[in-house]
Amino acid sequence: MAIKLFDSELKVMDVLWKEGDKTAKHISDILKEQIGWNMNTTYTVIKKCIAKGAIERREPNFMCHALITKEVVQEAEAEELIDKFFDGSPDKLFAALLDDQKLSKTQIENLRRMVAELE
Repeated sequence: MAIKLFDSELKVMDVLWKEGDKTAKHISDILKEQIGWNMNTTYTVIKKCIAKGAIERREPNFMCHALITKEVVQEAEAEELIDKFFDGSPDKLFAALLDDQKLSKTQIENLRRMVAELE
């Protein structure tokens, strides 16, 4: 079963996915600079991620290690989006994404290549 992460938890995970294992203090410093969170807020969110099994706390220095990858979360979120808004139909999502979009020739070619690889 996939771990459901809220937006605040994804902000913490994103730091770990981009930078690798970091101390809670380092994560707090980054999120203070990026979005203005104070240390208590960041530590609370980190502890929620630990409780959900998304982060492992290691010592010394409250080192945080991501236990799930960004790709796993992206896949679970995409599946939820498709189920919730597109009747479980990936082609309906695809059609919605393409509707009224101005795609470059390169983007269209990339999409054709991806579809061809699935066939």
